[in-house]
Amino acid sequence: MQRSEQEQNRHIKLEALRQAGIDPFGARFARTGLAQAVIDGFEEGREVSVAGRLVAKRGHGGLSFADLRDASGKIQLCLKEERIGEEAYCLFGELDLGDLIGAHGTLFKTKTGQVTVQMDRLTVLAKALRPLPEKWHGLKDVEVRYRKRYLDLIANEPVRATFQQRAKLLSNIRSSLERRGYIEVETPILQPMAGGAAGDPFVTHHQALDMALYMRLAPELYLKRLLVGGLDKVYEMNRCFRNEGLSTQHNPEFTMLEVYASYEDCATMKQLVQDLISEAAQALLGRLTIEFRGQTFDLTPPWDVVSFAATMKEMGLTADSPIEEFQSVLAKRGINVTGQSRSQLVNVVEQLFEPKTRTKPLFVVDYWTELSPLAKSVPGNPLIADRFELFLGGMEVANAYSELNDPIEQRKRFEAQLDQTKGADRKIDEDFVEALEHGMPPAGGLGVGIDRLAMLLLNQDSIKDVILFPTLRAIETNEPE
Repeated sequence: MQRSEQEQNRHIKLEALRQAGIDPFGARFARTGLAQAVIDGFEEGREVSVAGRLVAKRGHGGLSFADLRDASGKIQLCLKEERIGEEAYCLFGELDLGDLIGAHGTLFKTKTGQVTVQMDRLTVLAKALRPLPEKWHGLKDVEVRYRKRYLDLIANEPVRATFQQRAKLLSNIRSSLERRGYIEVETPILQPMAGGAAGDPFVTHHQALDMALYMRLAPELYLKRLLVGGLDKVYEMNRCFRNEGLSTQHNPEFTMLEVYASYEDCATMKQLVQDLISEAAQALLGRLTIEFRGQTFDLTPPWDVVSFAATMKEMGLTADSPIEEFQSVLAKRGINVTGQSRSQLVNVVEQLFEPKTRTKPLFVVDYWTELSPLAKSVPGNPLIADRFELFLGGMEVANAYSELNDPIEQRKRFEAQLDQTKGADRKIDEDFVEALEHGMPPAGGLGVGIDRLAMLLLNQDSIKDVILFPTLRAIETNEPE
């Protein structure tokens, strides 16, 4: 591989370090704290040790300044040759932007009030053999940002802040659930059959067992087995996989929160999701109003509710209307459902109700039972499921229902699904039906799309901006193999 002139110079410096007996890829370095914590806890003359990436150098003669960046931010370094010594001062002069170093010294403030480390010791921790991207302080190429996220994190402080906030979001949700008595569990990612949600699965082959396995579409059926087993309140922050297209709202690999509570129902889940999202917004932003795609949304409960069944009835459509009638009626509203079955009608709900989500979250309730094969029907009305979907900012964010725990009805629903998907490699999950036959308590279940929720709370326009390594199309290269 041909190196650029800058890369050649860095390799020369690498060898010079080794010749001087300096390890260019150093060992453990004990820090007294992150840069921002050192700045916040400033005490004149206090000894500190900080480490990070060298992102700026300036100076002349026997005095130099530098900026060191770590995960928390930047701190200024000051090097005086008479203090740190000629050898270390010359070593600093040979360092490149992007090199990782450790700095030990004492704190002082400059005339402008900037907290600075007066260095008395310099440690090389990692020699950067490639330069930072041009204009590293504002890497703009979106394709490069996604493919080389490490450069994006180096170059763009707001990007680092977004993913730090995403981590806080997950932590807050976990804490909120655990305060309510839920326990976190783990269920299989590789499953013997695709189930628990609609969608095309990724398929792989287990060589030792000589069997096909499926990347999970959802953990639902496994989590409900745990309710049968007596774990009354469970949740999983899980990775799910759908072998489908990409968009600003879809990634084939995504994070889903699923929550189940025995002896509860859909109404419990409605209250829970309002609490979880409101508490997360308050913890992350300190307020219940969010900005997303140039609009302001108010998360203050209670949230708005609209009936799917009632809305469809107003349009002259019922659960037994033929698909051609759906297509005709919805086409007049600019919604194209050509080629979709009635059971896939739920996919057009965003287009039907999105304008009503402009200022507050919106619960869409009263879905037809045929659109909800794992949900209980509303008491006294077998055609309507006790279910809701939550929409915010034009996106579905959550889905919940009172869980169907009647094994005889569940088998009928599964058989009806098979009739609608003839030719597809799907089977009835007999083990799940058998689990229900042992008795599953009445329960409420909730699924929340964590990536979409992160988009909303952190005001990011694309799902790729809240996933560290999003799925991307392969790029061709002309480099020789």
